[in-house]
Amino acid sequence: MKRWICVLLCACLIFGMTACSSEGSLLENDSAGNPDILEGSPGSSNVQQEQESEGDEAQVQDVYDYETREIDCSIGDQNIYGVAYIPDTDEKVPLVIFSHELGSTHRSGTEYAEELASRGIATYTFDFRGGSTASRSDGSTVGMSVMTEAADVEAVLDAAKEWDFVDIDRIALIGASQGGMASAVAASRRPDEIAGLILLYPALLVHDAVHEQFDSLDEVPEQFYFNGWINVGKNYVSDVWDYDVYAEMPNYTNPVLILHGDRDGIVDVSYAQRAAESYPDAELHILHGAGHGFYSSSFDMAMDYILDYLRETGFLV
Repeated sequence: MKRWICVLLCACLIFGMTACSSEGSLLENDSAGNPDILEGSPGSSNVQQEQESEGDEAQVQDVYDYETREIDCSIGDQNIYGVAYIPDTDEKVPLVIFSHELGSTHRSGTEYAEELASRGIATYTFDFRGGSTASRSDGSTVGMSVMTEAADVEAVLDAAKEWDFVDIDRIALIGASQGGMASAVAASRRPDEIAGLILLYPALLVHDAVHEQFDSLDEVPEQFYFNGWINVGKNYVSDVWDYDVYAEMPNYTNPVLILHGDRDGIVDVSYAQRAAESYPDAELHILHGAGHGFYSSSFDMAMDYILDYLRETGFLV
């Protein structure tokens, strides 16, 4: 009887030690992967350390707490609404300006912003004026076009130079879909002020799409449903009718990263391939199995490429 009591006591002791070890592991994983935990409160430690393995080498990567801050920008007499994700550090940090897809909002960039802010890169996600019916910026979809969106990117760029947390020599653009085309236009106009450019499944087909829908500008009504789902105005067509985005790309000579899915059913990968050939220094990666938008495993692949690019261009150390 005494022997069985001893066995039971030993088993309980081993189980208790295992449970404590498992609980510690779970807490560690949660704090490294849950953005709600990374988003620290005042007074919390602002930098943690995590191990990243690349091939046979291991490197230490800082993981930052960050805060979110609503910041508005202006263009003319209209307002642009946005949210900044700001790493918790006293130093000025690089900034990424994220531009969303047609019909979307600033929330499209949330997952990218959380990841980048935790790596020490501030990120600003904003609503294009008239970018969607859910936009919190001024304007309506009827007044929106690729060119008004490019102007919004430039307005954000100008405002960001005044933010006290931004290293103005390290500002990059990330644009998704039509936000990618708008970012490409803005980069070609302000090449000396934009240190990096990342295009995610860029909708460089807008020129071709409006020409397929209309034979001439005279046919374009004052309002119509583009592709049958979003109500736009005539300027959506007229602003790009004679515009060749590829002809402007050589103006931007800094490195460019382009990511496109091989299952994109909205924008054919040939548009990204042509862009890679048009920029003086561009790298194109085609993500196997990804569609028009990166989710789950394709998001993880995209982030790996984005982080590598940001390391190579001096945004990450």
